[in-house]
Amino acid sequence: MLHLEGPLLSVDVSDCSTATVDIDGILKRFIGGRGAAVRLAHERIPFDADPFGPENSLFFTTGPLQAAPMAFTGRTNATALSPLTDGLHSSNAGGYLSRALHATGYGAIEITGASDELLAVHVSDEGVEFEPVPELEAATVSETTDAMDNRGYGDEQVAAIGPAGENLVRFASVMTSEHRAFGRGGLGAVLGSKNVKCLTFAGDTDREIELPDAAGEITREAATDDHIMKTQGTAFETEWVNDEFSLPTRYFERTEFDEGVEGISGDRVEEKKYDTATCSACTFACKLPTRDEDTGLETEGPEFETVFSFGSNLLVDEVVDVMQSNDLCDELGLDTISAGVTIGAYLDAEGGFGDADLVHELIRKTAYREGDGDLLAQGVDRCAPELGVENWTVKGLEFPAHDGRVCHGLALSYAVSNHGADHMYSAMNIYDYFQADEPETVEGKAEILPEVENQKAVNDSAILCRFSRNYVLETWDGEDHRDRYTTLLEADYEELMSVGTRVVELERHFNNQRGRDRADDGVPYEIPGIEGAIEEYYERRGWNTDGTVPDERIQSNG
Repeated sequence: MLHLEGPLLSVDVSDCSTATVDIDGILKRFIGGRGAAVRLAHERIPFDADPFGPENSLFFTTGPLQAAPMAFTGRTNATALSPLTDGLHSSNAGGYLSRALHATGYGAIEITGASDELLAVHVSDEGVEFEPVPELEAATVSETTDAMDNRGYGDEQVAAIGPAGENLVRFASVMTSEHRAFGRGGLGAVLGSKNVKCLTFAGDTDREIELPDAAGEITREAATDDHIMKTQGTAFETEWVNDEFSLPTRYFERTEFDEGVEGISGDRVEEKKYDTATCSACTFACKLPTRDEDTGLETEGPEFETVFSFGSNLLVDEVVDVMQSNDLCDELGLDTISAGVTIGAYLDAEGGFGDADLVHELIRKTAYREGDGDLLAQGVDRCAPELGVENWTVKGLEFPAHDGRVCHGLALSYAVSNHGADHMYSAMNIYDYFQADEPETVEGKAEILPEVENQKAVNDSAILCRFSRNYVLETWDGEDHRDRYTTLLEADYEELMSVGTRVVELERHFNNQRGRDRADDGVPYEIPGIEGAIEEYYERRGWNTDGTVPDERIQSNG
């Protein structure tokens, strides 16, 4: 089986010390990326750790595919104990960081401990430099990136937090290439708790691999495919989801935004796009450099989830206002989904839906924990009781746009996901949208879900972008490309699914040790048959009826 190579570099910022650890056995069993990071986190983060404590660790990993110039491989994984969900969480970001990290020669990089002074940590194949950067306190992401550029580190080498991470906002992001985010789960706040403003990665380690002909075919098809995402990104989904399924509106009060959806549609986003952009080595080029000539605003995006969170969710119907919200979140270092949904909870309690200026003010207040922003910085799960509104989260993670009230396979996946309401964890919405006979039923979907979760865990370990699906695994309408998948990763399909199983079960076991069990698996709305589907899911996974993983499975999987 294809796998990453290289030792673990453990960086303790408490005393500015480093150590290397041989993890070859882990990489052989877990490929790299999320799989390797989850395995390391399970071993090295105490089960009773405080997410903001020095004992929490943040792991950065690439996968074996980052050694080759193939489309859909420009991504990097980050894993830590989440301050938002209080469980193990992994997030991956695009951009160009993956090649810089890969060139350091390490199989994984661990940031642990907590510094007494604000640091930039410079990692290379020649060692680690710890640079005090008190002048960057409260600096935005672009200010931090510019400061690193002045030191000789390009934006493709930098992972940084904004003021939100420093202020321990529970849904703060780690940002790279200025606009690409390790978004969900609050991993930026983990770096903030360690007093690390940014990391840079550099090196000349050559780990190129020879990929089969399938890699060239994938790259060529990605380059020549006339896909709407190349002009509208994921924003192309906005009107279609609104018309055919559901676009959550006014803090999930409604499932359509007919009166305003046209103003935030993919067509409106495309009108603001002024250039082509992509991630490292990718020929799909689906990114969205956007500009508004009237205001001078220049940013990247918004993608579909941000169109929902700061558009329909808040009754904002002008794409430039959503662009402004998106840019503020990128600059301040906030996850756009959690930020928009949390502000939606506030507007539901206090009023102000449709007021874009108020929304922008609340983004700033949240990042700096000023006034009501101090409450909002806790996220919906913690602030909903005080606001007196419904708690639209699963396991503390705010809901995205893809709505389980209509797509019941997705609702089941949210209920049992180790991350909570993360549509990328399983992408069951794709099955509900395109392959299911009926989206509004859970019947038959517990049978499918474990395999779908396993696929995504393997992709995140390799690391493959989610948008590679049509070219590497199967098309949205079910055309099979598994021969490419297995050829690329040099393993049969069942072996790869076993890797996925190990990743999912280690995540679940870690969370079990923190008190998570059957009582935490559910959604805050009624779905007919979901209790039985959850039980069937456990049975198919071979788990206990209380939602815990049997110890003997961890002993064999670890």
